[in-house]
Amino acid sequence: MTDIPFEKYVFLDFEASSLDPNSWPIELGASWITPEFQVETYASLIKPSLDWSEEAWSPVSAEVHNIPRRDLDTAPSVEVVARDFLKILGDRIALSDAPAFERHWLETLLEAAQLVNTVQIKDFDATTFQTFPDAALDYIYERMTRGRTKHRAGDDSAKLADAWAVGLRRMQSDGTKP
Repeated sequence: MTDIPFEKYVFLDFEASSLDPNSWPIELGASWITPEFQVETYASLIKPSLDWSEEAWSPVSAEVHNIPRRDLDTAPSVEVVARDFLKILGDRIALSDAPAFERHWLETLLEAAQLVNTVQIKDFDATTFQTFPDAALDYIYERMTRGRTKHRAGDDSAKLADAWAVGLRRMQSDGTKP
């Protein structure tokens, strides 16, 4: 086993209506690493709150994500997705490769669900460099560069978690200590 505290993190990603300041989340992805260094993922589309402006919907973003606006009408409500995420997160810390965007969309989601935001979101890169030894960083970032980004929240959060899992498995097989 490794001394890296991977159990205290959940990898978070959102897809959104646009990059407009009034944008809102359309999909949430959360991934975590099991004690066996496997990745598990929760992903859900999000039905827009009636308070969210349709003017912040971008057809360009919809094309990038391949999520048509009509698909959101039958998605789980903001309340369901927010509660599911908070249950998965528990007392763990969220890691993201774009924390400023994720904070905005998480705050938008939780506010619409009438929940208080107490979630701590840390930067993936900064936390990775503080947590892993140099020997593992090569494996982590090599894994990050493989494959295309799918621009889907579940896949993107799983990619972050998988990179850490590769580093953890490599450390375990090498007997490397942090």
